[in-house]
Amino acid sequence: MKIALIDYGSGNLQSAYKALELVSNCKNKIFITSNSKDLLKADKIILPGVGAFADCIKGLKSISGMTDVLNEVVLEKKKPFLGICIGMQLLATKGKEKGDHDGLGWIKGKVIKIKKSKKIKIPHMGWNTVKVISKHPILKRKKFESYFVHSYNFICKNKKNIIATCDYQQKITAIVGKENIIGTQFHPEKSQKIGLEILKNFVSWNY
Repeated sequence: MKIALIDYGSGNLQSAYKALELVSNCKNKIFITSNSKDLLKADKIILPGVGAFADCIKGLKSISGMTDVLNEVVLEKKKPFLGICIGMQLLATKGKEKGDHDGLGWIKGKVIKIKKSKKIKIPHMGWNTVKVISKHPILKRKKFESYFVHSYNFICKNKKNIIATCDYQQKITAIVGKENIIGTQFHPEKSQKIGLEILKNFVSWNY
């Protein structure tokens, strides 16, 4: 099985790559690519990322054929897809960071800034409790701790697409999902044992 990690200039690739190596067996080939044609050969696709929505969607769309091939392999061929942090946010219809920007539009909704409060700091950084509200094959626990670093929140139009949340003086969307698509706002590659468990479950997920 081939697992593609998309390199679109957003960084954070090596930590995700190393985490996937830890949970994968020798039959799995994990590779980093910025070539859209490589996704046609992959069995599973991961879109990691750190940074601003505007910069990341621009970087992704700047790669020749990337969004067209992503639409083909994910929406039409239904290959399992995992978005991490900004990679999850890019699934939205719109992102409101650094202006108003179109996302991939696979899960309807918008990404807006976390509401300010005297009781919290922005960005939302550190460990927080994730509460699963909808069953999903890559999640085996109803509650767990994961590591977050973000300032924006994915507001889903259809609440059925919200798989898990966490509290930060407001409801934060922690995981979104739809058919073969799953996204985590937290970083599984930085979330120690539970993060590796989630990545392992994604690797073995047969949609």
